[in-house]
Amino acid sequence: MKNNLQTEAGQAKPKPQPTALIDAINQVFALFQLNYHNQYFKAFSNEKDLNYIKKLWLDSLKRFAPETILHATKIIIETKEFLPTLHSMIEACEKISHKELPDAHSAYLEACRAPSPKASAKWNHLAVYYAGKACDWYFLQNNSEFVAFPVFKEKYLEICHRVSLGEVLKAPNIEALPEEIHTPLGRSENLRKLSSLKDALDL
Repeated sequence: MKNNLQTEAGQAKPKPQPTALIDAINQVFALFQLNYHNQYFKAFSNEKDLNYIKKLWLDSLKRFAPETILHATKIIIETKEFLPTLHSMIEACEKISHKELPDAHSAYLEACRAPSPKASAKWNHLAVYYAGKACDWYFLQNNSEFVAFPVFKEKYLEICHRVSLGEVLKAPNIEALPEEIHTPLGRSENLRKLSSLKDALDL
């Protein structure tokens, strides 16, 4: 693959990646070279190894939009003194991807305060609903924050990670109310109906 990302001769070519994504990865490394000059050349002194590293980053970051990758790179070079690892880059991209999601504690408070039925409550993000459901609503309502929040946080962050990978959460099913609601009869009405039935049967 060209554009600085080369395919080794003799190997089957992988499925082509979108040009915008390849360009984004190349821009990332160009920015790293400019901003972490000495560190960059110490870490990537070999062109062949650099191409392998770029392929690894491309494969690991392909779930993010090119704009997200470049935004994360800008934040990193403005705030970090040292050349970032791939793990740091993924975390930065995930943080940007999660910007529409409430933080874990805000999500916990929202889940605890939501009115019933939970499926029809208005949620800031459906990730909050599904995290609460995964924890069990009774558990959240009947345990202290000290006990419940760590459990909720774990479930919530798992769902946030799935969202960052592109999962679309579906709105929960809300059971429709029956067309007719039968109200139980009172004692006097039951006696009247029983009397009418006896008359009809000639008892």
